Amino acid sequence: MEMPVPDAAIMARKAHLVERLQAVLPADAVIHDPHQTRAYECDALTAYKCPPMAVVLPTSTKEVSDVLRICHEDGVPVVPRGSGTSLAGGALPTADCVILGVARMNDVLETNYDDRYIRVETGRTNLSVTGAVEENGFFYAPDPSSQLACAIAGNIAMNSGGAHCLKYGVTTNNLMGVTMVMMNGEIIEVGGAHMDPAGLDLLGLICGSEGQLGVVTEATLRILPKPEGARPVLMGFDDSEVAGACVSDIIKAGVLPVAIEFMDRLCIETSENFAQAGYPMCEALLIVEVEGSEAEIDHQLDLIMEIARRHDPVELRQSTSAEESALIWLGRKSAFGAIGQINDYMCLDGTIPVSSLPHVLRRIGELSEQFGLQVGNVFHAGDGNMHPLILFDANKPGDLELCEEMGAEILKLCVEVGGCLTGEHGVGIEKRDLMSFQYEPEDLEAQMIVKDVFDPKWLLNPAKVFPLAVSESRRALPLAAE
Repeated sequence: MEMPVPDAAIMARKAHLVERLQAVLPADAVIHDPHQTRAYECDALTAYKCPPMAVVLPTSTKEVSDVLRICHEDGVPVVPRGSGTSLAGGALPTADCVILGVARMNDVLETNYDDRYIRVETGRTNLSVTGAVEENGFFYAPDPSSQLACAIAGNIAMNSGGAHCLKYGVTTNNLMGVTMVMMNGEIIEVGGAHMDPAGLDLLGLICGSEGQLGVVTEATLRILPKPEGARPVLMGFDDSEVAGACVSDIIKAGVLPVAIEFMDRLCIETSENFAQAGYPMCEALLIVEVEGSEAEIDHQLDLIMEIARRHDPVELRQSTSAEESALIWLGRKSAFGAIGQINDYMCLDGTIPVSSLPHVLRRIGELSEQFGLQVGNVFHAGDGNMHPLILFDANKPGDLELCEEMGAEILKLCVEVGGCLTGEHGVGIEKRDLMSFQYEPEDLEAQMIVKDVFDPKWLLNPAKVFPLAVSESRRALPLAAE
């Protein structure tokens, strides 16, 4: 994995930079000891590590502005960081950069139930947004598997989704406005507590921009009334392709579940050993959840189960209690962590048309045999957002490179069937060099022109998203193999 060669001139000015940062931040908010900066050497893509030159932990938009202004004046790259849960290397540092973490900015600034929005600082965790409003009968819809830990800042950067995005959409569908600090320290407001602001859709541009355009410090989020009720059903199948065909038929029937989740045998067995959720041992498992009144739930589940029966499920089981529903979801939410207990793995994030699920699952199985690496499939089947987990041995020479090669083939497959490289994890460094497979040079140039406008010096997360050879003239830095 190539990364830019650290700028020796910037690193030589470290003491001066730290002194300037300490003048605008509390003493404990500037971390520069090499041993302490190692805590920030990677995010959840742990295969690649590099301690940053320094780390800052501001507590206000004003402090973020001061930090960015200083770094802009000194020509120092800045890597924004939420909770460090990125699976695509979105917060991977370089040795000459400053990590700007927003974890200490986690307050609720405003709650309005009449107009159904909440305004928060973006260091606040995803799940705690719902925690702030649930006593009043509301919730925040996007629910990534890492929602207990991931920050709203990262959700906005990567346009995160979650199990319930089939009905409620991903972050961009629930984001109403942001306060964002530009690289030069300028503070701007985009959108707000209203629908469809006039002018260009800058909010849609910012959501999913992976920290390339600015640092989002405050967010206005849509909150929704809790549904009257919800109920999942477990469907077990003896073939993954058959399960994929069932998903396609459910969508084609015009039924809109709140979630359709898929797990294959490897993930089923591993999650069951970890969470004891009562999963059936089979080749593929679907979790389909619907919500509404009891009558609505019964009607929808009757239709869905009728469709499932046409595919000869080995098990078809409705939840009968809140406790059973919680267990069903505990198993799914625990899948990534459970796999991590048995092996090193790389989690991919491609998106495909739902109708292509059977073909893509078959090809992933073939690629698994070809490369000699196990793959666990767990994903948001309803909207085709796949998360293949490729297992490898990080201590075995060549295994990581083999895993990367196989991952690239799976992601190319997603593009070939009409999908795209990422659904919610972002491009980061993981998919950076595959961008040229999905986009023509003219497309990449158009995207980089947008970054030129927001960040002319290319100091914000400069080594991410765009292939390094494509962005090199803008960054004007040589390359080195990591």
